[in-house]
Amino acid sequence: MTNLVPVMAPVRPFWNWFLAPVLALALMAVSGAADAKTVPDSFADLAQELLPSVVNISTTQVIEGRAGMKLPKLPPGSPFEDFFKEFFDHNQPEKRSRRATSLGSGFIVGAEGYVVTNNHVIQDAEEITVILHDNTRLKAELVGRDKRTDIAVLKVKPKSKLTAVKFGDSDSARVGDWVMAIGNPFGLGGTVTAGIISARGRDINAGPYDDFIQTDASINRGNSGGPMFNLKGRVIGINTAIFSPSGGSVGIGFAIPSSVAGPVIKQLVKHGQVRRGWLGVHIQAVTEEIAETLGLKEASGALVASVIPDGPAEKAKMKAGDVILKFDGREVSKMRRLPRMVADTEVGKSVDILVWRGNKKVTLKAKVEELGETPAEVAAKTPGSRKGSESTIDALGLRLSSITAKLKSKYSLGKDLKGVVVTKVTESGPAAEKGIRPGDVIVEISQQEVTEPADIEKKVAEAEKAGRKSVLLLLEGQGGLRFVAIRITKG
Repeated sequence: MTNLVPVMAPVRPFWNWFLAPVLALALMAVSGAADAKTVPDSFADLAQELLPSVVNISTTQVIEGRAGMKLPKLPPGSPFEDFFKEFFDHNQPEKRSRRATSLGSGFIVGAEGYVVTNNHVIQDAEEITVILHDNTRLKAELVGRDKRTDIAVLKVKPKSKLTAVKFGDSDSARVGDWVMAIGNPFGLGGTVTAGIISARGRDINAGPYDDFIQTDASINRGNSGGPMFNLKGRVIGINTAIFSPSGGSVGIGFAIPSSVAGPVIKQLVKHGQVRRGWLGVHIQAVTEEIAETLGLKEASGALVASVIPDGPAEKAKMKAGDVILKFDGREVSKMRRLPRMVADTEVGKSVDILVWRGNKKVTLKAKVEELGETPAEVAAKTPGSRKGSESTIDALGLRLSSITAKLKSKYSLGKDLKGVVVTKVTESGPAAEKGIRPGDVIVEISQQEVTEPADIEKKVAEAEKAGRKSVLLLLEGQGGLRFVAIRITKG
């Protein structure tokens, strides 16, 4: 006979039945009170305190143009083309100028009249007007601008001291934190919106120092240059851009973090310009495949694609193929962190750079120089080639040739460019998967210079014999020098 165990609730004293619900309600109340601390009941007090520090920016630009008829479209070579062109040139009205205005946002960073906004808000403006919260209009002068981070500093002359903001620590802000934005969307000044931090460290291809905070607080046209506040009323970002197929807010806005903006603003106020450190290298990300081919345990650091001649890196004996692991004692966890580290370094400072080279760590010492407004981007020197020859390497899916005058003309190759040129790429092969195209020039394989297709054949055979699954190529293409790790396929 099967033993059955009845499922029954234990018998409890009467007072337990009475106290249990009471205790449960008390615990819920305590829990609710704890949750309430993280969710603001209202942003009204914070907005009232901060609104006077936010301004509207109005700019005016004079645009020259002609008003009148346009030349009709005519077939090329038509006998009427010259006739109509002469007729329209003689009968067009004189040039007319019109004044175009645009609106943006900004915020006061100095009680004496310093105002911060985006560079694109005041770019090409002939007149800049700052409109305070009480509708006072003040003419503004440009103190300095930084195109690389899209930040500009203005100066106004107020009759009395202004209400200035205080900066917070954007590095301590976390995804999910509440934020509040104040600005001038569509010319509607003093507009307050709120949301949370949706993501951090966004790269939206706006510049070399992209490190944007993403938010779902409503940001629209005219919000550019306005502040993003945390719940302590500190500025942790400058609202700069939105992602929007429609042109309006879809809940994806981007702000320059205060950790990036703060040092730039200080330099603009003090010097009217920004001085940045420069190392003189072209870099790329370290992928899993590249890490494997170089013997790295993890895909981190910045891979040096090329070294600019006479730059700080070349003087420090840095080489293409080095992986920068640490810069001035700070770890380079991701490739795009390095430009900001270098830029923030004092010009003239000597720093230690830890690189990975030849399966071991090497420490180099470089003296950081100043980054020019338009630094020359000179490609690294590459090896020479000798005679013409061709070869097909099925393991890579490539047809290769040494560089000839005919190929130089066909692919518009540089006069002094040397190496091995790709003439054909096998569809669905390993090279095609990596975006290699005819006309690309292989400069190195496995960090060894090549001059003939036979050099590449030899290195691929050595890699297969050693049991390696891929080889590392240094390519010169339309986008400049880059490293590509290609898997070796067996026929």
